[in-house]
Amino acid sequence: MLSYWNDYPTIQNKLQIVCSLIEKQMRVRNKDIQETLIEFSQAGGKYLRPAFFLLFSSLGDPEKQDEKQLIQIAASIELLHMATLIHDDVIDDSPLRRGTMTVQSKYGKDIAVYTGDLLFTVFFELVIDAMNGSKFLAINARSMKRLLLGELDQMHTRYNKQETFRDYLRSVNGKTAELFWLACAEGAHFGKAAPEVERLAGRIGRSIGIAFQIYDDILDYTAEEDVLQKPVLEDLSQGIYTLPLLLAKEKHPDVFLPYLEKEQDITPEESQEVAQLVVAHEGVEMAKDIARRYTQKALTDIARLPECDARDMLQLLASQLLIRSY
Repeated sequence: MLSYWNDYPTIQNKLQIVCSLIEKQMRVRNKDIQETLIEFSQAGGKYLRPAFFLLFSSLGDPEKQDEKQLIQIAASIELLHMATLIHDDVIDDSPLRRGTMTVQSKYGKDIAVYTGDLLFTVFFELVIDAMNGSKFLAINARSMKRLLLGELDQMHTRYNKQETFRDYLRSVNGKTAELFWLACAEGAHFGKAAPEVERLAGRIGRSIGIAFQIYDDILDYTAEEDVLQKPVLEDLSQGIYTLPLLLAKEKHPDVFLPYLEKEQDITPEESQEVAQLVVAHEGVEMAKDIARRYTQKALTDIARLPECDARDMLQLLASQLLIRSY
């Protein structure tokens, strides 16, 4: 489950404690649901967000840190992420996530919705216990609101043939980038880092989050389904036009509009044709250039952090996220 971190044993060990806490929080009367949730939490997730939290917390003063509090907050971040994934799968009618059956495909949409809602409540239980009296209680609530607004923005632009890069970026900022921002900023804050480090942490998290989502969208056009561990071209069939397609369409609208005008009636074969056209018309390469720019922005800010092992690890991770296969 945490094999992604084999080269980083210190982080891997802490993430194992985070994972154990998450499993403990998932104890429910329905054993089938409990087993599914635990399986989902273990099935190939990289635990990137709690990892970034822990890395930024290590930039602070260890004498002032509360280890139990740090583990609780790291777990809360992953639980919030998991809840949004379960709801995403309901909306997208996804059969697979991380190579396993989704909750909604296994038990139905009604149970999946309530399961995602349950994880939201567990998230708030953890942050209330860990942050009582902190300004980050309100910040967590605002971040959750921005996550949901980001989802609504994305739903609003479905099948929108006039969607722009600005529309796409607004959605990504509200979804993926918001949670990376929260993880990094909280890590620095509760790790008792200096105010300047906390400010940089938030900027770094947002840049990494945008680059991560862009590359995730690139993989939808370039990766094999058995490697990606979820259906490819799912966004396209759902009317979600991500950056590689938007950039290719901007330069060659006449090529793509006949396909996009089919909306929900586009066939799997036609989706594959669109993917080939996106690659042929350099949509993937243009998207990679933008992802590299955001990564470079993050690396520039990381270089301004105090010199330490955590900074070196952050530099390496930020670069590696652009060469992953899933």
